[in-house]
Amino acid sequence: MRTSAVGNSQLIPLRRAKLRGFTLFELLVVVAIIAIATAGVSFALRNSEARQLEREAQRLAALLESARAQSRSTGIPVRWYATPGGFRFDGVPPKMLPNNWLVETTQVLGAAALQLGPEPIIGKQEVILQSVNHPDHSLRIATDGLRPFTVTNAEAP
Repeated sequence: MRTSAVGNSQLIPLRRAKLRGFTLFELLVVVAIIAIATAGVSFALRNSEARQLEREAQRLAALLESARAQSRSTGIPVRWYATPGGFRFDGVPPKMLPNNWLVETTQVLGAAALQLGPEPIIGKQEVILQSVNHPDHSLRIATDGLRPFTVTNAEAP
């Protein structure tokens, strides 16, 4: 009769046979874990240039809405326009709103001036942002004049 008592010599060869290598199932599990981890890292490290441009566009949309609200509350027209290396708000107190991009590679395409008020309904306006390093990806910040500025892909209508 076999027992698992210490010193039983009959169990030793069986244990050595089990410790010789990995089973195919164990190797498949390890490969699957590595594949999932690699996919997670690749999604986490998405194109940082595109992410920076999205952040820049969201920031600009918020700044435009802030300037629009400032214009409505004071009754003074506010004008936004792009400058080399940044942008400028005319009609708001100096240093109230920033005037530079977070990323130096951001540029404005097309018309680079917007009128933001003081009327509650303004005309349809848009500005297109693009990264110098990735000219194939651009974002549109636009309003129909009634709703707030929103960010969409430049190719979208």
